[in-house]
Amino acid sequence: MKKRLVALTAAALAVALAGCGGGNGGGNAAGTNAGEGGASSPASAEKVKLEAAQISWGTNLPTDDFIKKALDEKLNISLEMTLVGDMGDYENQINVRAASNNLPDVFLVTGKPQLQKLAEAGSLLDLTSYLDKMPDYASFAGEDVLKKGKIDGKQYALPKAGQALAYTYWIRKDWLDNLGLAAPTTVDELFEVAKAFTEKDPDGNGKNDTFGLTGTNFDAFDPIFGAYGVTNISNVSQFFVRDGKVANTFYQPEFKDALAAIKRFLDAGVVDPEVVSNKGTMAKDKAFQGKVGIIHTEWAQIMKPAEVEAWKGANPEAEWIQLAPPKGPNGQAYGKAINIGEAGGLWVVPKRLENEPEKLEKVLELFNYTSTPEGNRLVQFGIEGTHFTLNGDTVAITEQGSKEATFTWLYQFSGRPETEYLKTKFADLVEYIDFEAAIPRMETLDGFVQSPAGYNPADANRYIEEEMIKFVFGKNDLANYDKFLETLESTFKYDQFVESAVEQLKELGYGQ
Repeated sequence: MKKRLVALTAAALAVALAGCGGGNGGGNAAGTNAGEGGASSPASAEKVKLEAAQISWGTNLPTDDFIKKALDEKLNISLEMTLVGDMGDYENQINVRAASNNLPDVFLVTGKPQLQKLAEAGSLLDLTSYLDKMPDYASFAGEDVLKKGKIDGKQYALPKAGQALAYTYWIRKDWLDNLGLAAPTTVDELFEVAKAFTEKDPDGNGKNDTFGLTGTNFDAFDPIFGAYGVTNISNVSQFFVRDGKVANTFYQPEFKDALAAIKRFLDAGVVDPEVVSNKGTMAKDKAFQGKVGIIHTEWAQIMKPAEVEAWKGANPEAEWIQLAPPKGPNGQAYGKAINIGEAGGLWVVPKRLENEPEKLEKVLELFNYTSTPEGNRLVQFGIEGTHFTLNGDTVAITEQGSKEATFTWLYQFSGRPETEYLKTKFADLVEYIDFEAAIPRMETLDGFVQSPAGYNPADANRYIEEEMIKFVFGKNDLANYDKFLETLESTFKYDQFVESAVEQLKELGYGQ
């Protein structure tokens, strides 16, 4: 009886999926109204309810949710979004729902570790055999993006395409002018400017109340690491290719030099003393309030109209400009590294949906449709003719679109062509977008790596951060760096992690 039930379920799924996908004229269900991306269903059929869950970072859906209406109508679904503002809360909620076999119909995982955990627990559906039902999504994402969603060779996640190239140092030009200084171009010059911003009253208020540099934790020092040809300490920037081989940043001789350079800034008292504990908008708030003159951040955090209004309101004379990454002793200069193994998001489907073929069909249609030109424009910009106009392939945002289409990223299931999207969406800010997109960046590979059995990345990364803080704040002598590596290997099995990572990356074609 059980075998018969499984057979019937599989047959039902096969019938259901036969009408799925096939975008741009590909196979639609017989008798349906064919549409772009194969997204169509009989108008009389009952809408299929879908729950999608993700982190909203504080973005709310409007009462008049025109994207939901359009998707519901196009795909004959009733799509409900479950949004959680904070990543920690979101991850906890997903873990609780996984334990009760009540996962949303499609949801984002918080990263590769959670993907690996849920996949190994048997909570996720292997989507490998369903990719050919989403030809538009597979084409839109491409092989390099798809492999970001694999665990043990199986497609457990549907990665979002597109990756932002942003972040650089921003500096108060009016403070430079007040002190008669030029914009710094090297790490040494950056130090001297930060020192002057701290000690020479750049705002002229007669008070000793300013610092040179701020940011969020070690991200504040990304360009300094880059000036030494190494990457940050975080768990998304430890592996890269050097001289044709996979390298790990902690084992490069220049890494200690980079720590020494950062320590010089901290020893001199020219860095925001709360830099390693800054969270959320704390660093930006200090910069906007005129407490710090250099911040490592992205253009959107400085130049979007609401941000300009905020810092102009606090300091009408303020003028923020972008800096190219400072050169190090050997002339190297790299901005914040880009983790090419990391997707903008990893969508997953619970394993139970293999027994709910109607829902599974609609999830696949949803990804396929939002990957077509029509569907992708909808979730990027809104309704054509209302929120944007189209001249050939060129999109122009309307005034209504600028006001109303601020939440649409929540529906960008398959991702978006990042830089093109940003330059269209923020046409007045293209010069800042292009500046950061053109900065040389080291490419890290951590997003491709799975943790081997017995390695606990959370424990290891906590130890790494604690020890790095001790080194740069002088609580531990850099002469003890090799002892740090010995403990990292012996206590946290980091050497086994590195060995496994190198082998995994070689199999993907990185390094020799």
